[in-house]
Amino acid sequence: QVRYVESGGGLVQPGGSLNLSCVASGFAFSYYGVQWFRQAPGKNRELLGLITHDSRTTYADTTKGRFTMSRDNAKNTVYLQMTDLGPEDTARYYCKALPGDWGQGTQVTVSS
Repeated sequence: QVRYVESGGGLVQPGGSLNLSCVASGFAFSYYGVQWFRQAPGKNRELLGLITHDSRTTYADTTKGRFTMSRDNAKNTVYLQMTDLGPEDTARYYCKALPGDWGQGTQVTVSS
């Protein structure tokens, strides 16, 4: 069974940073690219970027220069480092590699 467990979210002040993690299981993780998404209340889910199986990355324009994805295939884990956060980054954050079920996500709230 494919499973994603996101963690690392929390409350942060504007201009702050957070590091999210996503541990995946149930598939051959090292062979797959992984995408990060977020969803704010009342809004559609937004694609943030993709990290390929060999760690090449592409980012959505809204995150370029502020978000950095990385991965550790030995740990079946992808990371999302976020800096210079603003209230517009408040959302639930998810990772995903394959069609099908989503994880629970991790909540990021940016507020003073």
